[in-house]
Amino acid sequence: MRKFLVIVIVILAIAATGYVLYTPDIPRADLVARYGKSPSQFMTLADGARIHFRDRGPRGAPALILIHGSNDSLFTWEPWAGRLADSFRVVSIDMPGHGLTGAVPSGDYSEEAMARVVAEVANRLKLARFAIGGNSMGGGVAARFAEEYPQRVTQLILVDAGGMPVREGKHIPLAFRLARIPGLDTILLYVTPRVLVIEGLDDAIVRKAIINDTMIDTYWDFARMQGTREGTLRRLQAPWDDYVTRNVHRIDAPTLVLWGEEDRLVPLEAGRRYARAIRGARLIVYPATGHLPQQEVPDKSASDVRNFLLATNRS
Repeated sequence: MRKFLVIVIVILAIAATGYVLYTPDIPRADLVARYGKSPSQFMTLADGARIHFRDRGPRGAPALILIHGSNDSLFTWEPWAGRLADSFRVVSIDMPGHGLTGAVPSGDYSEEAMARVVAEVANRLKLARFAIGGNSMGGGVAARFAEEYPQRVTQLILVDAGGMPVREGKHIPLAFRLARIPGLDTILLYVTPRVLVIEGLDDAIVRKAIINDTMIDTYWDFARMQGTREGTLRRLQAPWDDYVTRNVHRIDAPTLVLWGEEDRLVPLEAGRRYARAIRGARLIVYPATGHLPQQEVPDKSASDVRNFLLATNRS
């Protein structure tokens, strides 16, 4: 009887905690109304996925497609878009399971599927050849795209990119840790407290002054969009995909590798490995900078990208 009472008390405590921390989904339409104003655009792909993207700059200018990182959105590229769209056509895309794209009918949130999305979006925009850049998860997608579609890539920009197997960073975000614990992983489907977002940004960003309520709320809102949490859990639990590592030697596009020296999520070791593996790649390291150089040092990183694109233009 006593053991039974203990079990009941534990169950009630868990239920009460879940009730207090429960954060409901936000309807997609609400977030589109809030964040999807111009210059945002949407396109529906052949498989029914509704993709959110932004396309700025002169239509006849060299194009640059930018891919964000895990649990991020195209808004991470706004600092670069504002600094580069005078001379380049800058296209930023919300990947499946992220931002205002959110859940997709296929339920496929793999790196391979994301590379296909980039190809289809580029086709719809009539971009035959373009530079491609990516941060974190998006860096892995960009590298894979350069490996799978070499004839389409004029230049490659890797920003604290995933895809290289190195020791994990000093700080693994709590959401990532929970996703790997059987039984506790399902909590992520119903509980996404704002403090979880704050913890993740604090781990990623060294220059804390850029973290503000607007940034936090944007990440938090997108994390709770209807269907996104299921996609996030599926993506975080997927086995390691070593395609990029196995094929990195095939990349022959001019490559710029940008890295925050104090990145605690994807350490600089990964950047050095990319720079060694890709023939002719140039590595630039930003002191006192974390996982998001495009936001932490926007002036310097955008200037480095501009100079690189101009110097290596092969069109």
